Amino acid sequence: MLDNPLSDSIPLLEALGVCKSYDMPHGVVEVLNNVSLSIYAGERVCIMGPSGAGKSTLLHLLGGLDTPDSGEILVEGQPMTQWGESRRAAFRARKIGIVFQSYHLMSDLNVLENALMPVRALRGWAPPGKADVERAKSHLEQVGLGERFGHRPVELSGGEQQRLAIVRSLMNDPDILLADEPTGNLDADTGKRVLDDLFALSAERQRCLIVVSHDPALAERCERIIQLRGGEAESAV
Repeated sequence: MLDNPLSDSIPLLEALGVCKSYDMPHGVVEVLNNVSLSIYAGERVCIMGPSGAGKSTLLHLLGGLDTPDSGEILVEGQPMTQWGESRRAAFRARKIGIVFQSYHLMSDLNVLENALMPVRALRGWAPPGKADVERAKSHLEQVGLGERFGHRPVELSGGEQQRLAIVRSLMNDPDILLADEPTGNLDADTGKRVLDDLFALSAERQRCLIVVSHDPALAERCERIIQLRGGEAESAV
């Protein structure tokens, strides 16, 4: 098992013998094969590996977006794999913030409305309160979008859209941030600015940050690197 050798606390997230495969037209493709690892509160972890190694699949399993074929995903020692979909959805809404490579913004909503979407979803689509709106504005100002509240996503650059996606991921004050190739669609300079914002905002409350990336520069900003090859977690740095 790949552990943080400096921590003797209960892992925040843990994979135990996780396997995952998919039925494809040409046969079954085994993506993850007996992966075990532990991730602790406040850690910044980068998951690396070649294309097809199972990086995004592992991230989705850790975030409760999917379930393994076998093995366990534990959250603070509790087996998430035994939860029903409604409990997993509640866990994602309250504890997980997700930043995707492709932003996944709502095109018919403005910047402020997009940022507030997780708050509305968590509260049964009730209108956000004044404190929620002020918190969203504060985060947007932190990432340089203070003059963009009323703009639609199509009016933003790729970097601005990704910074909006980061703010959205933080709106329910999650303990865990998951980022899947967050700079994959950005040029080097814009990607650096986005990473500066992502790491700064994740550090505000010592959130756990788990990033999937091919970028060595991003990996160097993390305390630990998990390498996936052939569906297996080979090493941690």
